[in-house]
Amino acid sequence: MLRALRGATDEQIVVANDARASEWFPGFRVVPDEEQGLGPLAGIRTALEAADGASVIVVAWDMPYVEAPLLRGMRALCDIGADAVVPEHGAGQVLEPLCACYAASALPVVRELLANGERRASALIEVLPTVVRIPDRLLESHGELDKLFASVDDLPTLIGLGGQMP
Repeated sequence: MLRALRGATDEQIVVANDARASEWFPGFRVVPDEEQGLGPLAGIRTALEAADGASVIVVAWDMPYVEAPLLRGMRALCDIGADAVVPEHGAGQVLEPLCACYAASALPVVRELLANGERRASALIEVLPTVVRIPDRLLESHGELDKLFASVDDLPTLIGLGGQMP
């Protein structure tokens, strides 16, 4: 994931609550959640706060098949005015809120959701005013849909912070 994020962002940070994360990712800025145990939505809040007004590309570490071109495309759509850009795939139109780009404008919404007890990252996609959903027909050019978003649980989330398009 670091390779993909490096190809799509100028800076990368790790959102992780494990005290050993700095050892796992030497040389990277590691930021823990302000309040642990609030789930993925809190991780998105942490990323947006750490970005200090920049858009963020959030990618769960457990998605090893996501590549930089997809992330660059998502960032480009976010940078022209979307509050979020998220892949949506499969017959059930599965959303991938932990492989998405979020504009700084999403932060107040994330905070409100958390204050109301919400923890699901998908809840953010449900309420943001401007969400671009990337459909299968566009995702297919970025890899096999069966494995593109395949995951392994319980690993840190990496975040890419904005910057200039290459």
